Amino acid sequence: MAATSDKLSDKPIDSLDPQAAAAEHARLGERIAEADRLYYQDDAPALTDAEYDALRRRYEALEAQFPALRTEDSLTVKVGAAPSSKFAKVTHAVPMLSLSNAFADEEVFDFVARVRRFLGLAADAPVAMTAEPKIDGLSCSLRYENGRLAVAATRGDGAVGEDVTANVRTIAGLPHALDGAPHVLEVRGEIYLSHEDFRAINARQEERGLPPFANPRNAAAGSLRQLDARITAERPLRFFAYTWGAVTPPLPRETQSGMVAWFRQLGFPVNPLTVVCQDAEALLAHYRMIETRRASLGYDIDGVVYKVDSLALQDRLGFVSRSPRWAIAHKFAAEKATTVLEGIDIQVGRTGALTPVAKLRPVTVGGVVVSNATLHNEDYIKAVGSDGQPIRGGIDIRIGDTVTVQRAGDVIPQIIDVALEQRPATAVPYAFPTVCPACGSHAVRDEGESVRRCTGGLICPAQSVERLRHFVSRLAFDIEGFGDVYIQTLFQAGLIKAPADLFTLKFDEVKAAIEQRRIQVSDERYAALGKEPPKRQSSRKSGDPDEDKAIKNLLNAIEARRRVSLNRFIFGLGIRHIGETTAKALARRFPDVDMLLAAIDAAAKGRPGEAWFALSSFPGIGPVTLARLVEAAGNLEATADEAGAALARSTVLGRLGKAQRAALVERYGDEEAVIAALEAAAAARPTDAYRLLADDGEIGTVATNSLIEFFAEAHNAEAVAALLAQVTIEPPEAVATQTAIAGKIVVFTGSLELMTRDEAKAKAERLGAKVSGSVSSKTDFVVAGPGAGSKLKDAEKHGVKVLSEAEWLALIGG
Repeated sequence: MAATSDKLSDKPIDSLDPQAAAAEHARLGERIAEADRLYYQDDAPALTDAEYDALRRRYEALEAQFPALRTEDSLTVKVGAAPSSKFAKVTHAVPMLSLSNAFADEEVFDFVARVRRFLGLAADAPVAMTAEPKIDGLSCSLRYENGRLAVAATRGDGAVGEDVTANVRTIAGLPHALDGAPHVLEVRGEIYLSHEDFRAINARQEERGLPPFANPRNAAAGSLRQLDARITAERPLRFFAYTWGAVTPPLPRETQSGMVAWFRQLGFPVNPLTVVCQDAEALLAHYRMIETRRASLGYDIDGVVYKVDSLALQDRLGFVSRSPRWAIAHKFAAEKATTVLEGIDIQVGRTGALTPVAKLRPVTVGGVVVSNATLHNEDYIKAVGSDGQPIRGGIDIRIGDTVTVQRAGDVIPQIIDVALEQRPATAVPYAFPTVCPACGSHAVRDEGESVRRCTGGLICPAQSVERLRHFVSRLAFDIEGFGDVYIQTLFQAGLIKAPADLFTLKFDEVKAAIEQRRIQVSDERYAALGKEPPKRQSSRKSGDPDEDKAIKNLLNAIEARRRVSLNRFIFGLGIRHIGETTAKALARRFPDVDMLLAAIDAAAKGRPGEAWFALSSFPGIGPVTLARLVEAAGNLEATADEAGAALARSTVLGRLGKAQRAALVERYGDEEAVIAALEAAAAARPTDAYRLLADDGEIGTVATNSLIEFFAEAHNAEAVAALLAQVTIEPPEAVATQTAIAGKIVVFTGSLELMTRDEAKAKAERLGAKVSGSVSSKTDFVVAGPGAGSKLKDAEKHGVKVLSEAEWLALIGG
């Protein structure tokens, strides 16, 4: 594919204003759409894979930063391109979606960690995943009905593809009839050409005086999409099966690997390099093995695809936009170059994450001049942690280093290596800031995370717009009509910086801000056209009645929210780890806002120290054993004489098993040091006030620590006090206790037809039930609508009663 000279902006997205972002989003959309058309319809790609991936990631990052850019026409919800008019159309029974991409080892670790977090698994819990070569070919879906090949279709735009049935029937090695297949079976995979066959086809092209194909993928696509199937028959196309679409239930296997093995039994070719791995390290090891064998495989691949093996877990994980949460494509490295790291800037994202960005001596990488590169996070630029232990993935990057830069589709490129032999003698390890450069608040890291975040919350200018957007959202204060345009306009005008500011807005100042923004946008458009903007009066003489009405409606909507329930108030603050469910739990536990604030303050004073945390996370020592050890160690000072103290210490150690005792001695050096560690843990143990929150099953330690850190910032406490001066907090809605479902655990699955999922959940909670997202032996009811999936199987497995929506409504009284 021919490279492009178009320059991809490396300007940090956080620094863009909405208009600049919208303009770049539109430009990128046009370039991506044209690239899709050339790739999928004309089989004549104009961009390299890396260049295309870079455009996609920049486009997606713009929508993540500016959600208003994401519409139903957004390319992030589309796959491929519209099918060609030369072929009949086929609507896919199950959409043919695409995968998210990873380009670095850290992204693979992050993917596995995200899967574990989503499923509620421990950080080191095994999660079986398949790893298979990513074939660089043409996606195709083969639909068999009653065991016979009925329809073959290309991906198209993911929803509608092209009917290429006649051409697919010419592919050797594909079964036209199946034994033991369900009534409907759609087998999906990749059509490709081997390197040997590709060379032979090009030789024939040259003999006939025809232009050669650029690469095997183009040749395969062009061969499959011939109007004359006889031409396709002359081309030795091949097929690898790896997934499925519509299948008459039930599925014959319970795992991804099992389904692929079943395809092989049915007679489909499957890739022999597909394996099952248990963790990220094993996935990466297989990736590297395939990468070393890439040149000798005999066909083109551009990465390795990882998929959660369990189909039940795939169902739980579901999808995000156009990609599944349970799979990712690990692409091979693209263009690289060497340059000098001249500085490190810290950018504060919309969620408060502090991200280091390398300032590079400009260098051309793959046709693009690069001056910025991502450094991912704090650990990535360090080789050794505060405990003296090596940091996995850390590469010790210092200002002045000569570094290798890779442009592999990231929003901005990344540094992947350091030339230690060229390091200046004056280079020192980079000291990552512990305060936010945007607002001066503390920047902290949660246990087990690599990202440091600003705790400024409500007052941090880098987070303000996103915080305000969350504050007015439906599940928070639910201020009708307060969309992104108003938020951006009023924020830029300096009228709203914190939530309390919304309740002090005046009609005239809102109107003036909108008018000023209109003039600014108009001037920008004239400037883009190279024209001078027209001269205007200082203000318009007459107002727009529709606009005036809209402003009045907005102010009325704000006024209507001066009374708000405590759970909405808590959720609206946007505190990290405090979601809708946790906010409701806090409101039930502390129905008065003053009681809640007092409880958080008391918990902050009784927060456990590092010595206690060190032992609480020690392998092999559970919370019960630790509590007994710490309590006993805390009483050692009361022992008067030396002999009694020795006996008491011996009694403390006697509470340990042989293996536990040996492990602690190995960790601390000797038994005296173990006793000292236990005494230090006793002095640093959490108080009852802290445990009141942390030990609550609906709140927990993570949320408790987030509350403490949020209110520890004086800025946040002041912003909350200012908000409380503007609103009245109402106690949470009373929960019924004398109903048919009071105290019951309910799970909703499938599509509800008579009410939304949020309505059903709210109704159940008002009637005293607890709504869960997963089915267990403790679940009382599963309410199933159309499209219910694995949760029905889980209900059957645990003997849980399943209700239709109508039966559920009858049970709760309509």
